[in-house]
Amino acid sequence: MLPDRKMYALLNRPQNKSGFKSLPVVIIGNGPSGICLSYLLSGYIPYFKRESLHPHPILQRKLEEAPGVSILDQDLEYLSEGLEGRSHSPVALLFDTLQRPDTDFGGTAESVLTWWHETDRAIPHLVLGRNAPGGAWHSIEGSMVTLSRGEWMGLPDLPFKDWLKQKRRGLRNNRATAEDIAQYYQHYVMKKGLQKNFRCGTVVTSVRKVSAESISNHAQKDLQENCDSLWSLNEKSMEVFQVDGFFKTVKGDKEPFSIYAENVVLATGTYDSPTWLGVKGENLSYVHHKLSALEEAVKNNSIGIMSDPVLIVGAGLTAADAILFAHHCNIPVIHVFRRRVSDPGLIFNQLPKMMYPEYHKVHQMMKEQSAACAGPYECYISLPEHHVLSFGKDKKCVFQDKNGYQKVYKISMALVLTGSNPNLSFLPNNGVDLAMDGDQPVNPKRNPIDVDPFTYECTQEKGLYALGPLAGDNFVRFVQGGALAVASSLLKKANKNPP
Repeated sequence: MLPDRKMYALLNRPQNKSGFKSLPVVIIGNGPSGICLSYLLSGYIPYFKRESLHPHPILQRKLEEAPGVSILDQDLEYLSEGLEGRSHSPVALLFDTLQRPDTDFGGTAESVLTWWHETDRAIPHLVLGRNAPGGAWHSIEGSMVTLSRGEWMGLPDLPFKDWLKQKRRGLRNNRATAEDIAQYYQHYVMKKGLQKNFRCGTVVTSVRKVSAESISNHAQKDLQENCDSLWSLNEKSMEVFQVDGFFKTVKGDKEPFSIYAENVVLATGTYDSPTWLGVKGENLSYVHHKLSALEEAVKNNSIGIMSDPVLIVGAGLTAADAILFAHHCNIPVIHVFRRRVSDPGLIFNQLPKMMYPEYHKVHQMMKEQSAACAGPYECYISLPEHHVLSFGKDKKCVFQDKNGYQKVYKISMALVLTGSNPNLSFLPNNGVDLAMDGDQPVNPKRNPIDVDPFTYECTQEKGLYALGPLAGDNFVRFVQGGALAVASSLLKKANKNPP
């Protein structure tokens, strides 16, 4: 496989002589992005609800211009022009404001969308995921509370708070637990009848372009052979994506599969691969990169009140969750982070205090409990503007401050919680050639995949789409606009637009 952009160049399409069948769409990743796209591709079509009044007058006027035309069939660029909000994606803002018209201003206006199930417009597809529907939400500690408001975690036409009411529960401080969110996504797939499209327990190991001529009929197996809704490869599509991988059987065996798709949607999120510091000793057994390691150590009584401090590296919300957990268990903590406490880029300086009291408490600890001066919080030391130089085999950790002075602390375990990166090892060159900067790894905040803002199709590879954090949309409420853009593009390709 060539490690440069040529790998993604489209070749002259050969004639299809093999007569094999391909799926129109394969979605890799079954989190909220993949679920929302599956809903739209299953023939659930959004329309502007007659008699609705949107608080945005210009958008209202545009919606009234074509009331009988579905949102999927309208010009998304025209509709989203002039919208402003907490996302850089125009279509993400459009879909969010249609579903939650004035939520950023504390309003409770109902969605201006109505949904019709038009089965003749469904596009056959498969959604591949490692876990149950909900993706990484099943890997997060269940009691953790979401950063976003609970109602912002909901998917189209099934408000999260309505589902929660059925469980006779309400939102805590307007927020929800990770366990509730994971259960809601599973319920959504069942309630909307999407489960036939989902193949859980699957791991994709390779996605590459192949010519139809080189594929023989018998090569397709397992995931695809029982699917009765395949399209014959049309004359225009003489090159397809080959998706290889394996699925885990009940016995724990790995069964390989190969399927072929005219379009592939990347919706894998970024939870796969924690970021490493790249310092000496980081691979030692007491250095971990996931919060679950601390929870496990407490459960096993391998650390406790009398232990040496736990080192927590990072200044994001996962690091804050680890500090709160350790504080709750009376475990001593040394907290190291590179930024100043007052840095406006620090997430804590962007969160309303009333809505996020626990994170505000961590921020207070970071401010008031530096190693230089004792503060009111026992068992916690804050080391702002420090970085780790090395981890020793004797569990001694060396830090350096902004002036170059070094300090050594004895610790019981280390948690490096400085973010995570997507695992795109199944793509040529780890997907680097698809990124905005083709010389750097894909990163959701600094270097997302380069996509067309109104179709989410990769600019470097036609037929390949990217959704969610991979495309720079990092919140559930905004990933859904990407799904709308992809569905609109795929419907046009499939000629499934009404006359």
